[in-house]
Amino acid sequence: MQVAALENLNDDEDENRTWENINENTQTSARESLGLHELKQNKPWFDEECLGFLNQRKWAKTQWIQDPSQSNVDILNNVRSEVSTHFRNKKKAYLRAKIEELETNSKIQNIRDLYRGNNDFKKGYQPRCNIVKDEKDDLVADSHSIVA
Repeated sequence: MQVAALENLNDDEDENRTWENINENTQTSARESLGLHELKQNKPWFDEECLGFLNQRKWAKTQWIQDPSQSNVDILNNVRSEVSTHFRNKKKAYLRAKIEELETNSKIQNIRDLYRGNNDFKKGYQPRCNIVKDEKDDLVADSHSIVA
């Protein structure tokens, strides 16, 4: 696809537009050949409501930075405490629901889901480590080198 984009260059076409076409073609071909991998969300309790609270906290902080008056400091502190309380309650409710799900799996003898949920609790969030060996058996951790 990149070769076709380079061959179809017009003299009057802008160089920036050409590079944008090459970039789009590269991304499209990579998406088709490698596939699109969605990363697992590590905070399943975080939803649109939480995002609204987060934006409200960012707005209050921006107002405080622009005008560090005492009223803006008080507003920022109030918003911070509200957001923290909301996040804490949301996470507690999610954990309560997960524990109830584990209890239900235990009662109905669904052992596989019980142990899977139990391991999630014990291990917590495990960050992924993307390291690959190249042809020379050297470890490669750079994402561009891995794709190459």
